[in-house]
Amino acid sequence: MPLVADFLPAALGSRVPEAGHRQLAETSRAGRLEVLARLLGVTEDKALAELAAATGLPIVPSPQAAEVALDLLPARLAHDFQAIPVAVPDEAADELALVTSWPPGPDLAAWIATFTPRRLRWHLADSGQIRQLIAAHYGVGAGSLEDEALPDLAPVTSSDLEADADAAVVRFVTDIINQALGDNATDIHFEPQEGQLQIRYRVDGLLVPVPVPDNLLRYQDAIISRLKIMARLNISERRLPQDGRINFKTAGGALDIRVSTIPTIYAESVSLRLLNQRREAYSMDRLGLNAEEQRQIGHVLDFPHGLVLVTGPTGSGKSTSLNAFLRKLNAPELRIVTIEDPIEYEVPGANQMQVRPEIGLTFADAFRHVLRQDPDVLMVGEIRDRETADIAIRASLTGHLVFSTLHTNDAAGAITRLVDMGIEPFLVASAVELVIAQRLVRRLCPDCAGRSPVEPVGLRATLSALGLDPAASLDVGELPAARGCPRCRGTGYRGRVGIFEIFRPRELHDLIIERESSRQLARAAKAKGMRTLPQSGWEKVCAGQTTLDELLRVISLGDA
Repeated sequence: MPLVADFLPAALGSRVPEAGHRQLAETSRAGRLEVLARLLGVTEDKALAELAAATGLPIVPSPQAAEVALDLLPARLAHDFQAIPVAVPDEAADELALVTSWPPGPDLAAWIATFTPRRLRWHLADSGQIRQLIAAHYGVGAGSLEDEALPDLAPVTSSDLEADADAAVVRFVTDIINQALGDNATDIHFEPQEGQLQIRYRVDGLLVPVPVPDNLLRYQDAIISRLKIMARLNISERRLPQDGRINFKTAGGALDIRVSTIPTIYAESVSLRLLNQRREAYSMDRLGLNAEEQRQIGHVLDFPHGLVLVTGPTGSGKSTSLNAFLRKLNAPELRIVTIEDPIEYEVPGANQMQVRPEIGLTFADAFRHVLRQDPDVLMVGEIRDRETADIAIRASLTGHLVFSTLHTNDAAGAITRLVDMGIEPFLVASAVELVIAQRLVRRLCPDCAGRSPVEPVGLRATLSALGLDPAASLDVGELPAARGCPRCRGTGYRGRVGIFEIFRPRELHDLIIERESSRQLARAAKAKGMRTLPQSGWEKVCAGQTTLDELLRVISLGDA
């Protein structure tokens, strides 16, 4: 174990207990600043400031990589020691400025001295910013795949990779998944293209290209094989799609990863869906529901029976909302049973079932058996067919509170969808108590959010196209604007918030019986005071939570 003096300045060492010294020594350089902040009971920014004061090293608030000096530092060295050359204003020709989040020890200085004769000038910066710089300029996992023992020209296939090369691929895949977790990604896509293996994360609903090492194509077959082995798939089968799952261990617990492969013209494309079952669940407040929306939903949650539907496209947060409703309902006197595919959140006290179509356990089959389990509250992940819809309707009419989801564009569309499935309109009108349509918009980054002036004529036209009152623009001179900073990866957004449309079918009982179209139902609901998705989104814009551009990205004019 390294000596404390090798990595912790004496001025701070006295404030850290002995157990903390051991914890710091056992932590990689990338995580030491976070550990120190926790031990000192301060923020990471404050811990960095105290490190700078104790060591005399200057802090670089927004470090920029020195492009011409990057080749001086091998990717593996930059990754292992979390150090990267940066551009500073007063750098001399014989100096090399480097930034790190932890004071350099003699081992780091000695290693770098073997690659350059220039004098080293050390600076400190936020550990997250350094990780982003290394990933952006060397590629995610570049340190894992850097292996000078391998030839530079001939492509390497999975059968050629032995010993160290196999270990390098294992480390690379682990780095890719860990980086995705750090970026709060929900999906990872490995996409073989002509002359390259493209890797993209889905972050806050949008796909983001991942910087990768220049030599990644050489390892393409080995990486795909590694993913298939982890998912326990048949690595010799490359002609047919396959599905599997990976149980990935992280510092925060277990991560359930759903794996899907499809054959393409270049190689197999692999998609990973990251499902952290122990992640923090959302309350109704955190979903983005305002007080009136919470009141409307809470009123229905107190009903002993009925069907509550949440609608929206894939990735709109439907399962997250249902989980929040179940947590609000959860009580010792209620028996809650869920039927899901996949199980995205663990609900304490609930009985959660995973459907398995491959062995005949479908939503409808599971639903039928669960009704014999004396449930009070049922949650079915999705109504996909008439059989499931019929059981859900009848369960709600026989004393059960049932939650489920449908893929429709708006709330009123759920009614016509059920009727199209073959459910009688009088059953739909009697059983469905509430339909909630929702979307997710990206939330403005709190560290860099700004405001920009708006052109009144253009704003009025936009509001009118969204079905909103153009008069709402009269007092608006500025609107929230996305800027971009290192903490939000330059996007201007960090996290997402929901916008909602709440539809009460009982208020339109006669129209439903008459099989009116979803457009007619929506028009009648608006006349009775229903707030639409555009209205909910405009409220979030005026509150400074998102931008009008983001609202227009998510809401089509057909939703207005």
